[in-house]
Amino acid sequence: MGHILISAAHKSSGKTMVTTGLVRALALRGRKVATFKKGPDYIDPKWLGEAAGTPCYNLDFHTQSDDEIKALFAEHASSADIAIIEGNKGLHDGVDVEGSNSNAALAKMLAAPVILVVDASGITRGIAPLLKGYEVFDTSITIAGVILNKVMGPRHEEKLIAAVERYTDIPVLGAIRRNAKLGVDERHIGLIPSNEHPAARARIDTLAEEIAAQVDLDRIEAIAAGAPAPLGAPAHETTRVRPDVRIAIAKDPAFGFYYADDLDALKKAGAQLVYFNALNDVYLPTCDGLFLGGGFPETQMKKLEANKTLRTRIKAAIEAGLPTYAECGGLMYLSRSISWHEDSHEMVGVIPADSTMHDRPQGRGYVHLRPADNHPWNSTGEACTFEGDYVPAHEFHHSRLDNIDADLTFAFEVLRGQGVDGAHDGIVMHNMVAGYAHLRSTSRCHWAEAFTAFVRQKKQQRGGAASPAQIAG
Repeated sequence: MGHILISAAHKSSGKTMVTTGLVRALALRGRKVATFKKGPDYIDPKWLGEAAGTPCYNLDFHTQSDDEIKALFAEHASSADIAIIEGNKGLHDGVDVEGSNSNAALAKMLAAPVILVVDASGITRGIAPLLKGYEVFDTSITIAGVILNKVMGPRHEEKLIAAVERYTDIPVLGAIRRNAKLGVDERHIGLIPSNEHPAARARIDTLAEEIAAQVDLDRIEAIAAGAPAPLGAPAHETTRVRPDVRIAIAKDPAFGFYYADDLDALKKAGAQLVYFNALNDVYLPTCDGLFLGGGFPETQMKKLEANKTLRTRIKAAIEAGLPTYAECGGLMYLSRSISWHEDSHEMVGVIPADSTMHDRPQGRGYVHLRPADNHPWNSTGEACTFEGDYVPAHEFHHSRLDNIDADLTFAFEVLRGQGVDGAHDGIVMHNMVAGYAHLRSTSRCHWAEAFTAFVRQKKQQRGGAASPAQIAG
């Protein structure tokens, strides 16, 4: 197994599109590519996973321990020909001034050679001091090469390469010409996800074609193959419970924010995952529980409203006791309505509040949550759901809840972050928990195991009776 980390000098350098094209180009060479994304991100991994043909896994210092990062990487990289990690923002960026949670720190932890993607717009000889600074800032990192992006033409490329070769020891691995076809439109929280993009596969193939023509894939493979194996990767737990409950998951252009390892954790805990489309399907699948992840329901709110039959059935099922977990976009869908750009559409209506979109983020970044003593998932008698002084999670939403019922019960106290009202998150109603925070199933937050156990408990309590999902149908 070889591996590399793709980073940049700063965000919006075109790193995701370059990485996506590189992954696809290598896959078309017949390589099995394992992909990873640093930090809490759902959108970039969807592009990377689509390019590789296998799920992309997130590596996040906030929600995972060092051992968990190493184990997850080892588990999914060990069977691949090459593993590619895409960083977030710039190589040395992070919330800690010492860099303990930076891309550079991850590169050191995983012994990954770094390839920098540099946006060459409006720069020529000045690229040399930029790269020289990265070269000497932390000499424990191996900067194995640079890919020049958004190059204007042959003369521009010639000047850039001459400066890099004259003043640095960093090899130029490619020069990608500026091309409108190589970008993907952005909106309020980043790139348009591949599950919403009307021509995602065609765009990925175009990226692969351009990367293969303008980047030295042989040298990149050689760099990856020469990387030392990461030290101290612990064995990953692979114990699985026999599937005995079914959890329905919304998966469509409105809802697509799911961590691949969370879905794995649900399956390991004994859940059979069944997917449905909230835009088109009129029935929930036969299920014992419901998981509504994040996404962009605001961009699909007209279609979601139009599917009144499913909305009515979901409301009836939750009110009849169907165990449900909803995050962010899922929370919005379960509210009475979504309003955006002076347009409003009805939603499920099980939560007594209205979701209103705003131009600026209403909650953004890492959050710390303290579970309530009566959190419903702690009622199963299973191992402790949450460990430590707080649950590490993250949020990123431009919506907030208005006209909210003052008598709601919450699953979490917010120690850091915004949540639903600045002090609480995770609305508890019936057998539902719905909040803005995105949880991650880790050693400090066994949410996937706990939710599956909760679903199992409610199934056992109803005996042979039909699930609320089918009664509502």
